Amino acid sequence: MARWARTMIRFRWAVLAVWLVAVLAAGAASSGLSSLLTNRFILPGSDSQKASDILEQHFGQRPEGSFTLVVQGAPGTAGALVPEVRIAAARAGKRAAVNAVSKDVVAASIVSQLDTADAKGHADAMRKAAGPIPGARVYLTGQSAIEHDLDPVMSNDLKVGELFIAIPIAMAILIFVFGSLAFLLPLMLAGAAIPVTLGFVWIFANYMTLSTYLQNLVMLIGLGIAVDYSLLMVYRYREEHRSGRSREEAVERTMQTAGRAVVFSGTAVAIGLALMLFMPLPFMRGFGLAGLLIPLVSVLAAMTLLPVLLYLLEDKLDRVRLVPKRVAERRADPERGFWPTLAGMIMRRPVVFAAATVAVLLAAAAPALNLQLTPGSNKGVPQNLESIRGLNVLTSAVGAGATAPTKVVVDTGRPGGVDAAPVHGAVARLKVALSTDPEVARVDYNQRDPQYVDATHRYLQLEVAGKHEYGLPVAKRFVERLRNDLIPGAGFPEGVDVLAGGGPPGGVDFLDMTYGAFPWLVLAVLLLTYGLLVRAFRSLLLPLKAIVMNLLSIGAAYGLLVVAFRYGAGKLFGIQQFDQIEGWIPVFLFAMLFGLSMDYEVFLVSRMREEWDKRHDNVAAVTAGLARTGRLVTAAGLIMFAAFNGFVAGSIVGLQQFGFGLAAAIIIDVSIIRALLVPSVMKLFGRWNWWLPDWAARVARVQPSPLATKGAPQPALRPAGR
Repeated sequence: MARWARTMIRFRWAVLAVWLVAVLAAGAASSGLSSLLTNRFILPGSDSQKASDILEQHFGQRPEGSFTLVVQGAPGTAGALVPEVRIAAARAGKRAAVNAVSKDVVAASIVSQLDTADAKGHADAMRKAAGPIPGARVYLTGQSAIEHDLDPVMSNDLKVGELFIAIPIAMAILIFVFGSLAFLLPLMLAGAAIPVTLGFVWIFANYMTLSTYLQNLVMLIGLGIAVDYSLLMVYRYREEHRSGRSREEAVERTMQTAGRAVVFSGTAVAIGLALMLFMPLPFMRGFGLAGLLIPLVSVLAAMTLLPVLLYLLEDKLDRVRLVPKRVAERRADPERGFWPTLAGMIMRRPVVFAAATVAVLLAAAAPALNLQLTPGSNKGVPQNLESIRGLNVLTSAVGAGATAPTKVVVDTGRPGGVDAAPVHGAVARLKVALSTDPEVARVDYNQRDPQYVDATHRYLQLEVAGKHEYGLPVAKRFVERLRNDLIPGAGFPEGVDVLAGGGPPGGVDFLDMTYGAFPWLVLAVLLLTYGLLVRAFRSLLLPLKAIVMNLLSIGAAYGLLVVAFRYGAGKLFGIQQFDQIEGWIPVFLFAMLFGLSMDYEVFLVSRMREEWDKRHDNVAAVTAGLARTGRLVTAAGLIMFAAFNGFVAGSIVGLQQFGFGLAAAIIIDVSIIRALLVPSVMKLFGRWNWWLPDWAARVARVQPSPLATKGAPQPALRPAGR
């Protein structure tokens, strides 16, 4: 690390030039990123995906890229509106069906072979082509239209969250911590890391299905991570420079200590998120890709750009005081002040602090037992959008499942199979069973219509509109009845495959595939993180302790999500009450929080490890580590908390849930776990904190850390410090 620091300083102007070019090029490329993003779910190998593939290949339909034209007239005018709606739909695109769904509402399906990311770009042109219809209100809705209307909402939410919440709070905290213009250095690092990350995301978005949420994710989380890393390194540089080291020596020492911690913490974040690349859903893999890029680019910036900025600017910026020097020096005193006092209190009563904090965390986690998941919902977006108003009109007429109906696809196995009498009978029985199901609002099937039977007469489809939105529990229970009872009960001949696809079945398959793989993701993250931390801390016990505490923090975040959204406690803070949590959120919260929590663990325990190596006094090491890094960890956590609250300030429930979960976990982590539970437990563990026998040291390729205390296992252990 010291050699690397000297190299960066030697080639400092080249480093600055490379980063400037990278930021400008990435900024230009990522300006078109939002048009490439979509919320399309691809579910490889599932029944719903097989049904979708048949619809696309043999019926020329991609349900997720299709639109619905909804026209509402005066009561009793629906029949008269049908011809006009048919003409308007034909102007807008390739119509599939036009139906009077109530006495005053007509709906026309406009099919498409485009995916959602491409189809949503045609929404404005289709609305203009459809034109007005005298005496009626015209709405264009469907998934693609909804995503088109949501893009500016999300852009505005991002602007509000970042410019008016996250950045001002981050600047206030940094000014308070640094007390000088040096607070600009973390913002410079974030200003370099975020555009470059978005540039990489833009490259992959041209070849992968990536979520609409990713841009918000990169902007807000990237701000938090970049500031975290630079905060630790800038503060360490100032400490080393004040001790009498030259600028270059201070940068070298900073890289050897704080720089090393940043590499380990960035790797921990990357491990948690990179493993999402192995999830079976492309939607999740997109999150994993973005989540992997954020810490990697931030670490790269911290290892290359930040040493140069420290060398060139830190001293000059530090001369411009924003907080009186006397106040700043008193706060930074490692012997007096809040953090040394707190450390002393914890060392005197470790059992009380440990028991109280664990009890609080378990109480916060308890409501997670009532966690309900949904694959998605249109109820959690602003209701004043044209596409949502059209959806609500259609919902009132035929049920909330109208724009995301169930598609029952029958593959008879041979051309002309649809015409066979046994197939006719089974389809008729299935249609009757569906019509009598309490969740079904409408069943559409016409053997003579090419919309329902393909040209070869091998495939047919029934379209089933539900009464409730596809993500609600009642819709999920309908899918279970359909697959387990209704389809088998129809008595289709042997060799005929019947697949349930579309909205509700796709939602069920999404949750089943996600949470079928999730336990393996958790196990892999735990094992890899444990191995990484054994090397970082040179201890067998501390990584295990860190993992258990992180799980407590994540469990508490899950529980508070339920309290805030399902129980409605978040209304006090402008959060919308919503019974369910979107299915991707717990998975991504786990991956993200596990890595971010390790950030603070590495920052804190690495400094304690330094002090232990110097003194071999556990109480002194824990006290000094908390006194020197407690303020930094808390400041870093508050900046993250502010960044994540940028999501909460938005108007989309899914992002509110995501931001609230992250913010809750981070504030719990820095205020309860790192400040209280970690030092109290480490006091109780004593010298066992630092035990690493020879065999484990050889595996981790580090120096062993045996115990030098009465009663500790002595054979085959070297004295401490060697």
